Amino acid sequence: MAVRPIVRFPSPLLGTAAATVDRFDDDLIRLVDDLVDTMRAAPGIGITAPHIGVPQRVTVIELDPQAGPHAFINPEITWRSSEIARHSEGSISMPGISEEVERPATVRVLYQTLSGETREEEAAGLMAVCLQHEIDQLDGIFWIRRLSRLKRERVLKRFQKSMAPQAN
Repeated sequence: MAVRPIVRFPSPLLGTAAATVDRFDDDLIRLVDDLVDTMRAAPGIGITAPHIGVPQRVTVIELDPQAGPHAFINPEITWRSSEIARHSEGSISMPGISEEVERPATVRVLYQTLSGETREEEAAGLMAVCLQHEIDQLDGIFWIRRLSRLKRERVLKRFQKSMAPQAN
């Protein structure tokens, strides 16, 4: 278990679709453990393997520390509600920047467990937001692409300003 370096925006790695996981072994378990440690250290509530430079379809989400982290291997959205919800989103690859994003309020996700077992879950609220956000990342869609052009430009300006060296 280790905290790994986080790939920062605008790295091209964040715009690349991740490969399907086909080996459910100790390396996958170590990857998930590292993702949990890295996510908690960031801090964040969700992370994907591409966030640490590993182009595999793996994401970890932890909304409640008491319940612990939930790993989703090869997740795919199989259904989206027509009802839309708005929620503030950001990324550990673009720290300190957030903006309101509109997404379906409820989704159904097909995924595999660490042992390779296939499961399907329906999620609403913050879990639905997180799943859509992280699955987008696995598909090579960085969250700011879900913003209008105007909002995206504002976010990019805020990010550039936050990255500029501060004068003393």
